[in-house]
Order: sequence, then C-alpha cells, then structure tokens
Amino acid sequence: MPLDPQLKDMLDFIAAAGYPPMEESTPEDGRKAMRAMSVDLVKPEDVVSVGSVSSLMVPGGAGEREARLYRPEGDGPWDTMVFLHGGGFVVGDLDTHDQTCRRLCRDVDVAVLSVDYRLAPEDPFPAGLDDALTATEWAAAHLDDLGGGERLAIGGDSAGGNLSAVVAQHLGDVLAAQLLIYPATDGLGDYPSRVENADGYFLTAAMMDWFSGHYLPAETDLETELARLAPLHGDVSEVAPALVVTAEFDPLRDEGEAYAAALRAAGVQVDQVRYDGLIHGFCDMVAMSTAAADAVTDINARFKALLG
Repeated sequence: MPLDPQLKDMLDFIAAAGYPPMEESTPEDGRKAMRAMSVDLVKPEDVVSVGSVSSLMVPGGAGEREARLYRPEGDGPWDTMVFLHGGGFVVGDLDTHDQTCRRLCRDVDVAVLSVDYRLAPEDPFPAGLDDALTATEWAAAHLDDLGGGERLAIGGDSAGGNLSAVVAQHLGDVLAAQLLIYPATDGLGDYPSRVENADGYFLTAAMMDWFSGHYLPAETDLETELARLAPLHGDVSEVAPALVVTAEFDPLRDEGEAYAAALRAAGVQVDQVRYDGLIHGFCDMVAMSTAAADAVTDINARFKALLG
C-alpha cells in the first residue's frame, strides 16, 4: 500500500524545513523537537476530554517519579492501565503523550497511570526499566486508589512498548493485558524492515543508533542483559494477553511482528495488527492524518475488547 498521502505531506514539510535531524542534535534539542510536534500543536479545543486528570508521585527505581492519572467520566470502578511513553529512551515525557493517554482513558474506559520514567543519557539502562517495573508493582498494590477495579494492564509505544513487554515478562499473571504499539523488541536483531524503512519515514536507522548510543552504557554485559534489553529473547510463556501494533513503513515493523509470533507460539492470546500506509509514531499524528486517527480508534477498540 502507498504511504498515506497526509503523512507524506507531513514528512515533506519536515524535510523542507531544513532542521537538523535528531541524530545530529543534543538530547535537550531532541526533547524540544518532540514537544514541538506533540504538545505545541495541540489546540485547547482539541484536547481530548476525560473525567479527571491528577498529578501524583509514584515509587521508582531510585526515588519517586512524577506520574499522571487519567480517570474516565462517571463513577467507576475502572480497570487501571500503566502507560509508558515512547521516545527512544531519550525523549518524550508526560506531556508528549497526554493526548494518547486521554484517548485510551476515554475509548477503553480505563484509568491510565502515565509514568515519567528516567531518560538517557542522564540515566541510561536500566534506570528507566527499573522505574517502570517499580511503578507497575506499586500500581498493582494500589488499584483501589487508582481505577478502583481489580485488573491491571500495561502499555506503551516504541521504547515504552519495549519497557511494557519486559515488565509483562517480570510480572506474569499480575497483569490482565498488554498493549505494545510499534514496540522495539529486538534492537540487536537483523530484520528486512530495518533496511526497507531505514530512511525517509520519520524514524530512521541513524536515529535509532543515536537512541541506542545514549541508552546503552558501553560496559553493559549484553549476554546477561539481553532479555531486559530485547524482550524477544525473554521468557514469554506466562505473559498477559497482548495487542501488538505495527506500521507498514516502520523500521521496527518486523521485530514487533516477530514478538507477536513468539507470544502466539507460547500459547499467549495475541491480537496482532499491521496498519498499512502508516509510519512509526502515527499515534502522535492523529491531527495530521485521517488514516492515523482511524488506526488509533481501532487500536483502542481492540484493546478494550482484549481487556474485556
């Protein structure tokens, strides 16, 4: 299928703007660029309405972390979902994924706890993962204070999908479902989509190398840490049912689909869907692409069905 015309227009606009690519920027500049696309362009009238939004602190791997709790309209109780944002473990924050969390809260009818885990290079691997795991364990013990329901789910996009998958492997049946949106599952692997979509589709091979260079300390023992870095190499035998989302023009497409296949082979309930014509990050591009907006609506409906 051809690239979605509206996303093509967006990519052409970015290319014509002449800004240096993220891999030639500092992490600080990369964070500002992501906020410019995902926060600054949101008009007040376009903010997705939910019942309530509150700020709180949750335990992390080395002290408390900021978090944001979204509750649906109505009285509840609701199931709770921990959300971990994408951004290559280097960029992204609570604000960049505010609209995504609001849509999940509204469409899935679930309380969403978005966690501000630590980022590299200031805090490289495994800091963000430690925060994600600790915060999710805390959420499991405080469901009455969050959504009030009995079930806990987890989810995230890209790097957040990676963290969600690893946390799901650690927590097993503590979780009722997991949502993995174009997840990074095997960063050390070799896949055709990494070559086919290496350049020109927003997330590039050079950008992924830049992310990895910041996230992964040189002294990391890859053999020991492989499963925590690349969940495709972990134990998937007892993880929660999963919705795995991929995009046609995404370098991470094939490893995401390989992860879905591994879950299915292990007997895990899996709903795997590829959105043709779309690119990595499309969940943040709803305002720019009708096809992306339709895909997000479909994702949330599928996850609501999975969560039951």
